[in-house]
Amino acid sequence: MSDAPLSLFELNNNVKKAIHTQFDDTYWVVAEISEIREVRNGHCYLELIEKEKGSEQIIAKTRANIWAYTYRMLKPYFESSTGQTLSSGIKVMIRASIDYQEVYGLSLNVRDIDPNYTLGDMAQKRQAIIKQLTEEGVIDMNKDIELPMVVQKIAIISSPSAAGYEDFMNQLNSNKAGIKFYTKLFPAIMQGDQTEESVTAALEKIYEHEGFFDAVAIIRGGGSSSDLMAFDNYWIAYNIAQFPLPIFSGIGHERDESIVDLVAHTHLKTPTAVAEFIIELATEFNNDLSEYKNQLIYSSEQIISELKNQHNNNSARLKPLVKNAILSQESRLQNLSHILKSETSRFIQNESAFLNKSKLNIDYSSQNIINQHRLKLQQVKPRLNTRVHHFINQEKSNLNIFNKTNELLNPTNILRKGYSISYANGKVIKNKQDVKEGDTITTHLFADKIESKVTKK
Repeated sequence: MSDAPLSLFELNNNVKKAIHTQFDDTYWVVAEISEIREVRNGHCYLELIEKEKGSEQIIAKTRANIWAYTYRMLKPYFESSTGQTLSSGIKVMIRASIDYQEVYGLSLNVRDIDPNYTLGDMAQKRQAIIKQLTEEGVIDMNKDIELPMVVQKIAIISSPSAAGYEDFMNQLNSNKAGIKFYTKLFPAIMQGDQTEESVTAALEKIYEHEGFFDAVAIIRGGGSSSDLMAFDNYWIAYNIAQFPLPIFSGIGHERDESIVDLVAHTHLKTPTAVAEFIIELATEFNNDLSEYKNQLIYSSEQIISELKNQHNNNSARLKPLVKNAILSQESRLQNLSHILKSETSRFIQNESAFLNKSKLNIDYSSQNIINQHRLKLQQVKPRLNTRVHHFINQEKSNLNIFNKTNELLNPTNILRKGYSISYANGKVIKNKQDVKEGDTITTHLFADKIESKVTKK
């Protein structure tokens, strides 16, 4: 080993020689395209990566080049074989030589590409998603939702500028039956990396108004297989499978069937086919209504006719019966009238006799009662006089007692015996607390009064 320093160019040149000596052949390499760029001169520049299994962690990365003369052959070959363009996010198997440049570092020079590997990888991913949805028990959930009798209020997920959306609306609005449909567009990106987020966001907005809509239509016009890869997405399929409204899918051309088509309630080939299906549902409902109407009218006419016949037959049988019943009742009424007159006359005579007898009894009883009460009054009068005389004498005696008691309690008689009464400030003095110094005291005697002044208590 030499101790002399190397320039960076010399070092990189040595690395270049070592790599070219060690890796002088071409190699099949499996990687994922993370970036791809075509330039005006026809060259194609790639960034290849490898991710750790079970995660999105990048464990390897390198640049790759497809020179123009090779790219002109490889690109149409790959697209015609796989049905999709070379784009970021797909896995490829390429045959490449290893190149190292002193300025640009390591890169791969792509010489060939195996489309069968990409097809296999896509199919493997697709089957893995289908298996996961099946194991989670959601793959047929949207299919189990019962369709409304009429689908007239439709939420649409589509790009507003897409030809498929325009075809759908034209087909729906120009239906021959003249059926009116209410539609509401929930715009979404329908291809590329943002499709998952955009479509699931549109579903969430529709979910907020699920009670208004009858169904959801996810529509997109045709395109390359790579354009439709977004609809082989697990999360879009998972949200559709569990959505509470039936979802109609019309994505791509007839040869295309995405995972979204598999989980949707009804898969139609194109946006126009979705519109025709919705029109057909409404037309069938109208036809059913017309049929029910005709059946109802026919049944009603039959019932009315039968009832009319029954009425006529019953009327014919009823007339002689009614006539006989009327004659029978008239005869019975006449008999009852005679009986009633006879019974009424007898009743009146009996009641008159009873009233006369009752009158005599009442007169006799009344006279007896009057005589009895008159006798009682004559007996009461002497007893009443005795009691009144006794009461008067007793009250006189009580008055004499009251007079004597009054005389004894008269203040004048008390004063006559030598007693006196003293007043101060108009009130009788009962104890010394009733007067104060300076008060005038008036003392009443039997025949005179004395006034005195309190000087000291």
